[in-house]
Amino acid sequence: MANPATLRNLVKRYETLRSAHARLGTSESRRQLEDVSYTLCVTTGTRTVPDALAAAAVQLRAVPAGASLAPAPGAAEVQLTA
Repeated sequence: MANPATLRNLVKRYETLRSAHARLGTSESRRQLEDVSYTLCVTTGTRTVPDALAAAAVQLRAVPAGASLAPAPGAAEVQLTA
């Protein structure tokens, strides 16, 4: 199971980039969307974005109320690079 903070960040980034790509339609916005889509799928152990989003929703719902969503000490945030 992915760190909840990392997973929530990936979902938010995916939604932001999907919206940006719909608006801009550039090769750069497409590449960024593909990168975050791939990372989201790998993080959730799925092969498609719809499956990844569904898996993320299930995992995030399983986080107990009031639980810290901060990354574990020393855990690095996911960085997408070319």
